[in-house]
Amino acid sequence: MKKFAIGLDFGTNSCRSLIVDLDDGTELASHVFPYPSGRDGILLDPKEPNLARQNPQDYLDGTKETITEAISGAQKENSEFDPLNIIGIGIDTTGSSPMPVNGEGTPLCLLPEFKNNLNSMVWLWKDHTGHSEAVQITELAKKICPEYLSKIGGTYSSEWFWSKVLHCYNTDPDVFNAAESFVEICDWIPAVLTGETKPEKIKRSICAAGHKAMYNDSWGGLPDKEFLSALSPVLAPLRDKLYKKAFPSDKLAGKLSKEWANELGLREGIAIAVGAFDAHMGAVGAGVKPGTLVKILGTSTCDIMVSPHNKKISDIPGVCGIVDGSVMPGYFGIEAGQSAVGDIFLWFLSNLVPEKYGKTIDEKFENLSREAEKQKPGEHGLLALDWNNGNRTILVDVRLTGLLLGQTLHTEPHEIYRALIEATAFGALTIINRIEEYGVPVKEIVNCGGLASKNPFLMQVYADITGRPMEISGSEQTPALGAAIFGAVAAGKEISGFSNIEEAQDKLTGIKKRFEPDLANNSVYKKLYALYKQLHDAFGTEQWSGKMHNVMKNLLIIRDQQRKKE
Repeated sequence: MKKFAIGLDFGTNSCRSLIVDLDDGTELASHVFPYPSGRDGILLDPKEPNLARQNPQDYLDGTKETITEAISGAQKENSEFDPLNIIGIGIDTTGSSPMPVNGEGTPLCLLPEFKNNLNSMVWLWKDHTGHSEAVQITELAKKICPEYLSKIGGTYSSEWFWSKVLHCYNTDPDVFNAAESFVEICDWIPAVLTGETKPEKIKRSICAAGHKAMYNDSWGGLPDKEFLSALSPVLAPLRDKLYKKAFPSDKLAGKLSKEWANELGLREGIAIAVGAFDAHMGAVGAGVKPGTLVKILGTSTCDIMVSPHNKKISDIPGVCGIVDGSVMPGYFGIEAGQSAVGDIFLWFLSNLVPEKYGKTIDEKFENLSREAEKQKPGEHGLLALDWNNGNRTILVDVRLTGLLLGQTLHTEPHEIYRALIEATAFGALTIINRIEEYGVPVKEIVNCGGLASKNPFLMQVYADITGRPMEISGSEQTPALGAAIFGAVAAGKEISGFSNIEEAQDKLTGIKKRFEPDLANNSVYKKLYALYKQLHDAFGTEQWSGKMHNVMKNLLIIRDQQRKKE
């Protein structure tokens, strides 16, 4: 009897389900549900550009539609497919994306008294309203609990759990006081499917807890009450309403409830795995292993590596955490990333590219790429910083902004587009260098996500700038595939046939394409990267005190040299 698993992937603008054949990794069917609320699924406030929230009702509606439609698609694809042979469900989401809930685990925004209150909704990962609270947390931890920062790169981020919770109290104490607890959506959605949503009963993800909430077993879990009280007296009592233990995603969050089994057309009691963040499960779906850096390229990027937990690993300044079990059991998960990549390109095309390049976004992407690809590295004379949504790694500073240098009265949009792609690749190289500097070798790079699979020009630029091959994951839906893998493993070896994640990866993951670096291009990019690093350190660090009078002139020298080449 064939067996299948479902991966549920809740992204920034939509969610999807994926049905995977556990015999050979065939992806039978998938369905995407664009979130209907707000702008592209994001609730915004024109008076506060740092705000980004979501409506949890979209997740519930998306769960039902994506699974039932994927089942229907699988049945059309294969008449022998039976949804009763689905043995488990895994869930990945964005994060840190917490929300306030009542004692039953109901999101406050779904209650009449808080309807339309943005503070009662999901505080999406890209919400930066808590930037001053993040600074407060970092400064206090440096003074009294530096170990809290040591495992998360040395700086607490406004993208993370405690910044958002404290900002909620500071700006809307009514919502904060009405909340029995705050729950990450990667924990809430599995709880909903099991039918047990009371906050004290929810199994919390070590991925979310360790990378975003300063959880670590070595100091007893979450930050202690003394530290939280020093931040704000209201936080210490909240600690008792959160959780004492967090779990990796090969563990059961519970079993599918009768109500949801009937709703989805599945068998009651199948495995629901503990949730995790999309990038971490995406790394598993891309075949991550020691020495492999997985880049999940989307609106932002996340870079994920693993290192065996029986091998000593140094703290790495500027990364988003080193957490035991956050990616796979038995390994430290290392997370880094960039706060905007695809978002930068989309912003540029949506706002600054004229219609001569096309009337639709897709046409503009295609035409800009074609024209940009004709140029040699450095021929445009431009250099950009990729900080349009702040810097996640290695500077961890949301108050940084984008920069474009070198434009003249002759600069064309496709040249700017190329410079923006190059900037994100320079940012990626900065992360690689930092990780290797602290003793974690990067032996191969596997890319996944829509940008990786659909933009070969971008992938070639990344290969040329890093001087390393860029491999493309065999699946275009690696977060959902990773989630399905966890759903299968959580069901148990007797049911799924897999005793661990590695066994499932061997059978279900692979590589489909490889981009080799052009060494001549790489030699030019080394010169440009030196200038990028000069700008990076000058605008991003307090320690830098050198001069920058050479940058514009050097860009022109490189430009003129490249234009003279045949």
